[in-house]
Amino acid sequence: MAIRRGAVEQDYIIERVTDIFQCRVLWSEGRPCLEYRNAEELEQISEYVQTNFEVELLDVFFTAVESLPAD
Repeated sequence: MAIRRGAVEQDYIIERVTDIFQCRVLWSEGRPCLEYRNAEELEQISEYVQTNFEVELLDVFFTAVESLPAD
């Protein structure tokens, strides 16, 4: 269900994204940065944010970076 009743708080969108997807939010100088697992997950997150909140992913997050493999 899309939320279309005015502006939605950035913190709420971030909370929903981290509840639904296995991603992390890193903070750089007080700005949220999305850490995702792979390109498919990034596409799903981006689509979710656009569909449900009618904003672009990078309007919510300062940047998005792929997770480094654990070695």
